[in-house]
Amino acid sequence: MSHDNRMKVQLWHNWVILLNSNQFGAQLNVIGGKVLENVIIEILTRSQFYSKPQREIREKFVTSRRMVDANLNVSLSATIHRLPRRNRYVVASSCDQEALETSPLGDLLLFLDPETDAEGLRGTFPLIGVAASDAGSKALQAALKRLRKIGSLPDVPVIRLQEAALASDAELVVQVLEGGLGRLSRHMAGANTELATLRRERETLFENYRALENAFHARNWDTVSEVFGHGPFIDPKDQGLAALLRETEIVQLFPVSSYAVSGFAVHVRDIPADETGQLVVTLDYVESGEGIAEWLIPYDSITEGWNFFSLPKACDGSPRTLRLKISATGGLPPELSLGHVITNERYAAQARMPHADLDMRPLALRIFTGLPGARPTALPNVFTPSTVISGRKVEDYRLPVELLRAVANVSLSPIEPSFPTVRFLELEDAIVCHPLSEGITAGAVRRVVAPGTARISARAVIDHPEGKPGTVGLMLVPLSADIRKQIEALADGRSLPPTTFFSGWTEITAEQPIDINFMLEIPTSRTMDLVVLSKAATNSVDFAWLKVFNFRLVKYLEKSPVREVANA
Repeated sequence: MSHDNRMKVQLWHNWVILLNSNQFGAQLNVIGGKVLENVIIEILTRSQFYSKPQREIREKFVTSRRMVDANLNVSLSATIHRLPRRNRYVVASSCDQEALETSPLGDLLLFLDPETDAEGLRGTFPLIGVAASDAGSKALQAALKRLRKIGSLPDVPVIRLQEAALASDAELVVQVLEGGLGRLSRHMAGANTELATLRRERETLFENYRALENAFHARNWDTVSEVFGHGPFIDPKDQGLAALLRETEIVQLFPVSSYAVSGFAVHVRDIPADETGQLVVTLDYVESGEGIAEWLIPYDSITEGWNFFSLPKACDGSPRTLRLKISATGGLPPELSLGHVITNERYAAQARMPHADLDMRPLALRIFTGLPGARPTALPNVFTPSTVISGRKVEDYRLPVELLRAVANVSLSPIEPSFPTVRFLELEDAIVCHPLSEGITAGAVRRVVAPGTARISARAVIDHPEGKPGTVGLMLVPLSADIRKQIEALADGRSLPPTTFFSGWTEITAEQPIDINFMLEIPTSRTMDLVVLSKAATNSVDFAWLKVFNFRLVKYLEKSPVREVANA
């Protein structure tokens, strides 16, 4: 045989041995031994090997063909199972290694030595422990007890496999682990990978943000720059805006363009002693009415002086006019500061109700541009938006007295009291909803919740120093629904229909008034009824004169309202 022929025979022999490896054997199983044999014979024939009578060539080819046939006769699953497992869910003691490593659990097992530490469990999440002997069980339990100091490792149960049924019991454990549990573990592994990716991206984002800030500081640039400022001015004749904020909202236009505005600051000159309530601040565009963000700030979070409100992102697009709206719910709100008298009435603070302090005077206001979320150095605090309105039109409206006056008693109680439990107080614009010892007291105000309403807030108080505690809630009911049936389902603990919204029960006592803030997951798509609910919190309801007042509703205008005809 020539040297060239020997080299070619050796080359084909090595190629066939490569096909015999685990990586190729499983894939070639789909071809079939006969097809592969014909391919090799055809190649040898074209290479002019098969026509030669050299015995060495024939022997090498036959040997190689037998190796390929032996590998192709092995099933695909058996070939795959010989590969090392990435995930190991079963632990066992090294004392039982000889008995268990040949069982069906062999690929899923991790054998623990008596001195195994946390490093020995790297890449392993043990779900169960198995033992084939009493000595192995004791050794495994001792090792697991020592590993309990790892906070992320749960308690691992240990099962004792009987020697007579070792193969069948091990096969049953394998089926459980590789079935639904295996799919669940693979899903969680994918979720953990995604979380790790998100965490890396978040860290990269913060690193870039810090680098940007460092670049600003290196060039003596400020991350936030003030583009407008109007300082506070206290006039001895000022009456204060606290009462006005509870009745209506104060509107202030920004005297600068909206482009690149990233925050603003409002000056507060006095904080009341009663800090129960919220300051509601909304920012939108005048030209389109599209909202930007809304802040719900508790009174106790506000400080005297300047309070900074950060936008979710800097204003972009074409320059427009920004409109600031401020109102309050709850007790006496903080006292906002006004600035000096100006000559342009357009940029003076305004309200729906006349007030002597608002005569050609704006709010004390500072406007900033720069990086959103960055607080100016000289300001003590920063408030981030409670709600990002994302371009929806926002309208803040109150319930008119004419509608509140028409409140109807729809209570569900076996008790018939000698006094009216639901009525309207003319001088206080409040609804009385006195709870009873049994059942639910309810007052319904028809057709007051407009389509698009996303939040309802109100103030509740028990107006008697000796009043017993109770619980109060609000419910929105479609016009076509039976209100009493909805209240009955609520009293029985049944689930309400998806078209009915309930705020949940809030406990109230005579010592502490409360604010009810009812936020809907999605704005209402139709006109609805508002129902005020109350029930007893204890066995007694003496003097529990519960009053609900100062209703404030916010609606987002983004969908066409759905017309609905109420039942007669």
